[in-house]
Amino acid sequence: MSENFYDVLGVSRDASEEEIKKAYRKQAAEHHPDVSDDDDAEERFKKIQKAKEVLTDEQKRQQYDQMGHDRFTEADKRGATGGGGPGGAGGPFGGAGGAGGAGGFEDIFNQFFGGGGGRGRGGGGGNRPRQGQDLRTGLTIDLEEAFEGATKEVTLTRPAKCDTCDGAGHPPDADVETCPQCNGRGQVQQVQQTPLGRVQQTSTCPRCGGEGELYSEDCADCGGDGVVREEATLSVEIPAGIRSGQSLRMEREGAPGENGGPNGDLLIEVDVDVGDRFERDGDDLRVNEAVSFPQAVFGDTIEVETVDGSVEMDVPAGTQSGETFRLKGKGMPRLRRRGRGDLYVQVGVVVPDSLNDEQREALEAFAEAGGEDIDVGGGFFEKLKSSF
Repeated sequence: MSENFYDVLGVSRDASEEEIKKAYRKQAAEHHPDVSDDDDAEERFKKIQKAKEVLTDEQKRQQYDQMGHDRFTEADKRGATGGGGPGGAGGPFGGAGGAGGAGGFEDIFNQFFGGGGGRGRGGGGGNRPRQGQDLRTGLTIDLEEAFEGATKEVTLTRPAKCDTCDGAGHPPDADVETCPQCNGRGQVQQVQQTPLGRVQQTSTCPRCGGEGELYSEDCADCGGDGVVREEATLSVEIPAGIRSGQSLRMEREGAPGENGGPNGDLLIEVDVDVGDRFERDGDDLRVNEAVSFPQAVFGDTIEVETVDGSVEMDVPAGTQSGETFRLKGKGMPRLRRRGRGDLYVQVGVVVPDSLNDEQREALEAFAEAGGEDIDVGGGFFEKLKSSF
């Protein structure tokens, strides 16, 4: 059985229209072919579009729930291809037909970024201002930048309103006429024969795209979309303490809105490259430090390199290899809060690879004084190394 529309959007069957729209925006921002590297991004995005189109239309959703996914989509295919059966000339989705027609999926780029149908001065119901879609990108910083905060530049290719036609999709001096198919209303009504009976539906006019007007020519720069691609370099402030996986929001830096609506936002997902020295656990850091056998036995004060410089740490006499000490307040800054996390230092006792005669005699005397039965030929030394 095919994946049903509720599963595609990740919502329950009793989800409200607002919940469905919110889920659609989230899924579309993640899977749009212009922002996703997945091989099946375009196909996945088509499913997301279709699911939203059906589940946000009360009549279509009712038909879908009653007929089930497979019967509903099969009826749509027959209607869209002119094969008769449920859906008639336009299928359950209305309009002029299938996945490539104005009544099914409009141009992916237009729907996602706010171009194409529904723009203009026509009397159609789709001309309300709508905010543009949010866009996503990624940014990698190092641990020092995450510690101190930084200003970074992000370069991305994004949709933008066409300056040539000011997003209208046609030259200012283009001839205009009232759409003869919808008589300027921007919408058409269709009566369809379905297994549940005759259903009257209102949909966007496929000829004028909901504008109610037709123009003699399209804008040469945007091809009538009202939207072009641009490369933008933006300056983003990285707050101190940010972690991998957290996102920064740049308001109104996303895709352009429809019909004079505001731009969407740009979400920047941050990845912090911690490096080889430290391990990070939230606001805390962990590091390994080596001490010699005498330092562990007699105790000592050692220098520990932190993210913002070195500090002194006391190693108590009798410290065991693998023991961990906490340096309070020497970790990462707490994001948008006061204070810092802690630095946990795990001590490893290092045994030298070789000893001079004086060192060997001293260690042998140490072992004998402790009553250990040792092999002076090297067994004790090997035992000492293996113990750490």
